[in-house]
Amino acid sequence: MPNLSRRKILLSAISIGAVATATSILGACKKIAKTNPAAFVKRDGLRFTINDKPYRFVGANLWYGAYLGADAAYGDRARLGRELDRMKAIGITNLRVMASAEEGPLKAGIKPGFRTKDGWNETLFDGLDYLMVEIAKRDMKAVLCLTNFWEWSGGVMTYLYYQTGKFTDMNDPEHPWPAFPDHASDFYKNEAAVGMYHDHVRRTVGRKNKITGVDYRDDPAIMAWQLCNEPRPGNSQPVMDKILPDYYAWINSTAKIIREIDGNHLVSLGQEGTKASNGSEQIFIEAHQQIDYLTAHIWPLNWSWVDGKNLGGTWDDGAAKVNDYINTHVRLANQIGKALVFEEFGFPRDGELYDPEIPATFKERFYKMIYAAVEQSMANNGPVVGSNFWAWNGEARTPHADHRFKPGDTQYMGDPPHEPQGWYGVFDSDASMHKIIMQHAKNISAS
Repeated sequence: MPNLSRRKILLSAISIGAVATATSILGACKKIAKTNPAAFVKRDGLRFTINDKPYRFVGANLWYGAYLGADAAYGDRARLGRELDRMKAIGITNLRVMASAEEGPLKAGIKPGFRTKDGWNETLFDGLDYLMVEIAKRDMKAVLCLTNFWEWSGGVMTYLYYQTGKFTDMNDPEHPWPAFPDHASDFYKNEAAVGMYHDHVRRTVGRKNKITGVDYRDDPAIMAWQLCNEPRPGNSQPVMDKILPDYYAWINSTAKIIREIDGNHLVSLGQEGTKASNGSEQIFIEAHQQIDYLTAHIWPLNWSWVDGKNLGGTWDDGAAKVNDYINTHVRLANQIGKALVFEEFGFPRDGELYDPEIPATFKERFYKMIYAAVEQSMANNGPVVGSNFWAWNGEARTPHADHRFKPGDTQYMGDPPHEPQGWYGVFDSDASMHKIIMQHAKNISAS
């Protein structure tokens, strides 16, 4: 770490409008300066460790963290501090965050983004710097995701647009499912599009935090770099069969680039699990050959395992499918010999309604089911090391009666811009949900 004087650190804090936090930023700098290589999260077979001790976590998704951290009209650093404190208070110590967003023509794409075709948004990168300082202050860890397969943050479809001038919008009536994922998979074979993505990977992984002066590769508050949110090798089987060599090549080349820059942090793929490959276990295994740990996502409503308007009547069948999906990935993790994280799981409120006042009877039951599976694996020295629910809404409330995100909105929720606001997220007022999360945190800390 550079030899930063107290005066220089304080002046840096003042320059970003954070006079009140200057002392704590100095403390974070000192803390990072004292870290040793063992302070990073490492994988030891089926376990994660820090300082050679088991690391297990309760996590949340906070895709919009860098947006709140930005010193801009769309940022809200005071709210970011409140949200991190709320999550820390109920036992959440791990956050999955978007470290990318590509501006383009997709209707649901968030703006501003981290980049356009012509360059990068340094203000948003500065927001990521600020977020990482605040995470470190609270002894939390972050998984930083480097692009998206889906449209809501631009993602790989936008990289294709940058190079070809063509794109497909999700849910376009003229291009119904699975047109979007099949078209998006062209990304893996487009060398120029992948090259632009790799430029973003190098820039982000090789970044130096402007506040602390610490390179990201030397920051123990980062747990892992993630190649993409839910990367699929297409959806139609003929497309998938054709694209798989390029898909594997993209995974392996990106993992290599990250490790060449950063030898301290884990590398993850961000895949949904076998759902991403039409149930193929072999694709899941092959995709994770050069990846440090496994991930699985669980979406009963999105995958038509339950009916949102009849949760009571469809719960049993849906729960059986959830348990089978969990067991499949625990088995695969044992077979491959790598740790497993259930890094996304979500469920709607009663009646598939969106306001925080609506009961969350089945949502609470679903969280208990996931957490029970995590705890069982841990109790049996199994491969599951943690989970991240989708997602933290906190104090945000939609200003729109139709619960839809509109351009210019800054009441960011865990429900991203393409989804109804309040569909899956956990609000600050969800006291019963908080108790479930808190109890799970106590249970795994005692295991």
